Amino acid sequence: ETVQCDTVADAVTLTASDNCGTADVTFTETTADGSCPGAYVLTRTWTATDECGNTTIHTQTVTVEDTTAPTFNESLPADETVQCDTVADAVTLTASDNCGTADVTFTETTADGSCPGAYVLTRTWTATDECGNTTIHTQTVTVEDTTAPTFNESLPADETVQCDTVADAVTLTASDNCGTAEVTFTETTADGSCPSAYVLTRTWTATDECGNTTVHTQTITVEDTTAPTFNESLPADETVECDAVTDAAILTASDTCGTAELTFTETSADGSCPSEYILTRTWTATDECGNTAVHTQMVTVQDTTAPIVTTDFEDEITVTCADIPEVPELEFEDACSSDMTVEFEESSTNDGSINDYVITRIWTVTDECDNTAVYSQIIFVTVDGVTGGTADLCIEEDLEFDLFSLLSGDYDFDGTWTVSSNNATINGSFFNPSSLLDSDGHYTFEQLNDIYTFLYTSTGACPTTLNDLCRALPCGDEEGVIISKAVTANGDQWNEYFEVTGIEGCGFTVEVQIFNRWGAMIYESKDYQNNWNAFVHGSSVGGSDKVPTGTYYYIINLKDSGLKPFAGPIYVGTK
Repeated sequence: ETVQCDTVADAVTLTASDNCGTADVTFTETTADGSCPGAYVLTRTWTATDECGNTTIHTQTVTVEDTTAPTFNESLPADETVQCDTVADAVTLTASDNCGTADVTFTETTADGSCPGAYVLTRTWTATDECGNTTIHTQTVTVEDTTAPTFNESLPADETVQCDTVADAVTLTASDNCGTAEVTFTETTADGSCPSAYVLTRTWTATDECGNTTVHTQTITVEDTTAPTFNESLPADETVECDAVTDAAILTASDTCGTAELTFTETSADGSCPSEYILTRTWTATDECGNTAVHTQMVTVQDTTAPIVTTDFEDEITVTCADIPEVPELEFEDACSSDMTVEFEESSTNDGSINDYVITRIWTVTDECDNTAVYSQIIFVTVDGVTGGTADLCIEEDLEFDLFSLLSGDYDFDGTWTVSSNNATINGSFFNPSSLLDSDGHYTFEQLNDIYTFLYTSTGACPTTLNDLCRALPCGDEEGVIISKAVTANGDQWNEYFEVTGIEGCGFTVEVQIFNRWGAMIYESKDYQNNWNAFVHGSSVGGSDKVPTGTYYYIINLKDSGLKPFAGPIYVGTK
C-alpha cells in the first residue's frame, strides 16, 4: 500500500495452521530510504514454518510518502491599511509538520506609493517540511500618510496692538509623523481708517512630504490711539510786562507711527486797561489718525511800569532870583502806551520876605494803566533885586503917601505891593495911615507902637509871592489847603509828622502817596490821618525803620473835594 508518512500502520500479527501439526510465523520488516525522511518503502515479510520445515511466506510492500505541507502554529496576520507611523514589525511565525519538522522563512517587499509616506508592504512567510512541502502565507500592508504635520512652537494668538508695538512675525517650525515638514509664511495687510490703523493677516503653512498641510492664521488688529508728543520744552504760563511779551515759541511734534502736523492759534482777552490783556496761545499737534496733543500757554500781560522822562534836565539848580530858568519842556515815554497824561505844578516857599526860597516844579505823568511817575526840578533861589523898607507911621501926618518912596536901588513899577506884617490897607502903592483911625478918629496904643512892613514884589527884578497861608478859606478853594514842607522825625516835637491841614470840617478823605527821588512809592494811605513820620512802609528803602534823609515827593488827592491832586516835594530829616 501507499500511505502518508503520518498514517503508516503497525504491521499486523499473522498466525498459521498446518495440516499435520502446528506452524510458527516469523515476521521481518526492512526499510528502503526514499528521497526524504518522510518518504521510504517498508517491506514486511511473514514466514509460516511447520514442524516439517515447510514454509509459507507473505510479503507486504508499504510505500510511505510525505505530500502534506506543514501548518503554521500562530494566527496569521491579515492584510491591513495603516498610517505610516503605525506600521508594526512583521510577526514571527512557526510551523509544524505531520511527519517531521518544518522551517519558516520570511520575506518582505516594498512597492513605492505616491509619496514617501505611502507604500505597500508584501510580507511572505514560507513553511517548508523535510520533504520540501511548503505552506505560504502572504500579508499585504497598505501604508498611507493622511496625517498633517504639527507645529513645534506655541502658536501666536490674535491680538490688538498699537501701531508702534507691532512685533515681527515669529518663526515657526513643524514636525511630521512620517518624515519632514516645511513651513511657509505669508503676510497680507488690509487698510484701516488711517495710515496707522490696519489689519495684518499672518499665515504659517506646514506641509509634509505627502502634501498634508496644517495652517495657522494670526490676525493682528493694528490701531493708533496714541497722541503725538511735543519735541521741545513746553512754554509755561507767565506774567510779563507789556513791553516784554516774547514771540510765541515754535514747537514741533513727533508721532510714534507717522508724522504729526502742528497748528498754532493765539487769542487776546482785554484787561483792565489798554496795555493789560491775556494772551491764550494754543499749539495743537495732530497725527495721521486724528489723535491730538494740545498745549495751552496763558500769558498775562500787565503794565506796572510808569512812564519815564526822555528829556535831559537838571533836577536841582541854585540860581539868583534874577536867573530863574524857564520851565523845561519835558518829553515822556511809556513802554506800552502813547497816551499819557502830564500834570505840571510849580510851588514856591517864598513867603513874601526877602529871604532865600525854593521853587519846586513837579511833573506828574500817568499812562493809560494809571502808572504814575513823579519828576521834579528843585530850584534854590538866592534873593537878589528885591527891595523893601519899613516906616514908622506919623500920627501927626495922616496924609496918603507913595510906598515907592521907601525903595532904593534898581526896580520897575510893574510889581505888586502887599502888607507883610500887621493889619493895614493899601491902594496900589499908596498907603494912608488915617485908614487905621477908629470911629472916634484915634489911633490905639498898640497902633502907635506897631511897625508895619510892606513888601514889593516885582517880576522884573525877582518874582516872589506873599505866602499868607494862615487865612481861613472855603473848603472848595485850593489855597486853603496847607501841606507840610518838611518832616523832621528826630523827636524834638517840631515837624514830627507830615500834615495836611486847612480842610478840617470839610469831610474830605485824604489819600496820600509818597515817592522817593527815583519814583518808587515808599508810603501810601487811602485815609490819611496826619500820622506819617518817615517810618518805612515798604521794601524800597532797605532794612531800616526810617527812610533816609532826603527830598521826597507827595501826591495828595482830596476825595469828594472837586480839587485836582496836589503834588510837591517834601524834605524828610531822620537824623
